[in-house]
Amino acid sequence: MTKAAVKRKNSNFWERNRKSDGYLLKKVTLNFAAKVCRFVLLFGMCFMILQPILNKISVSFMEEQDLYNPVVVAIPEHFTTENYAIAAEIMDYSHSVVNSLVVSLTIAILQITVCTLVGYGFARFNFPFKKFWFACVLMVVLVPPQTISTSLYLHFRFFDILGIFKAITGNTINLRGSVLPYYLMSAGCMGLKNGLYIYMIRQFFRNIPKELEEAAYVDGCGTLKTFVQIMLPDAKPILTSCFLFAFVWQWTDGFYSRLFLGKVSLVSTSLSTIIEGLGAYLQRLLGLSQTPSVGYANCISSTGTLMIIVPVLVLYLFAQRGFVESLSSSGIKM
Repeated sequence: MTKAAVKRKNSNFWERNRKSDGYLLKKVTLNFAAKVCRFVLLFGMCFMILQPILNKISVSFMEEQDLYNPVVVAIPEHFTTENYAIAAEIMDYSHSVVNSLVVSLTIAILQITVCTLVGYGFARFNFPFKKFWFACVLMVVLVPPQTISTSLYLHFRFFDILGIFKAITGNTINLRGSVLPYYLMSAGCMGLKNGLYIYMIRQFFRNIPKELEEAAYVDGCGTLKTFVQIMLPDAKPILTSCFLFAFVWQWTDGFYSRLFLGKVSLVSTSLSTIIEGLGAYLQRLLGLSQTPSVGYANCISSTGTLMIIVPVLVLYLFAQRGFVESLSSSGIKM
């Protein structure tokens, strides 16, 4: 654009602003201020999310002497990958990852299967006390699991069904130390965040026109066939999102894992004890009862955290399309 064209454009702007009694200038100023505020907010949110992760990445490649060197800020002076080897050995990483994958995948699949059936039922069918039962579902979302931890512990520590097991064997069954409590709770819609998945799936099905099902019924499809062949294919985005949520929450869960599984090695429980394990590792390596420094313990903990995040990121890369589609297509409808 030539100088003459720029000058002509500016003169036209001020002329139009004069004719609008300054409204045009106010509008342009407000739009510019809104863009600046939006940029500052987005930059601040991204910084708060990414800065701790970038800091952990930087620290994970540092030797212990770099942690206490005031000159070293982000780039390690003595680059090393030994922290990853130490964290992997302390956490028994390969074994923990396999166990966590098996538990997280099976629990997530079971949760989504059950929650899909329940969510579709709430969205399409009428039955007695429907609003009351849906309020109970919302209570599962709102009430933290820690409030019923004692009841859950006693229930699965002395598990029985209407006194049948005690009548036959003379004693109850201890289910702690196995994954059966996970499966039983998930199958009964009492698993981790099951209420949230039911709510999300119910909202999605409520936004699908009923005419699709009515057309299928006219063509001779039954309720089950309509659900499997018509509704489920349309629900792939929301099911993908719920599966991601279920897998990630189960992958990082430490509450139920410690409550039920006991000594079963999972990545979440291994990470929570990595600092204690570091002390035992140094004692075994050096033959001395040596307590690791705070900085080095945090370094190994940060390294273990990154090693847990990697499988989740890989899963998200494969499922991100369905996840984004579900966020754009699902709505809130009461």
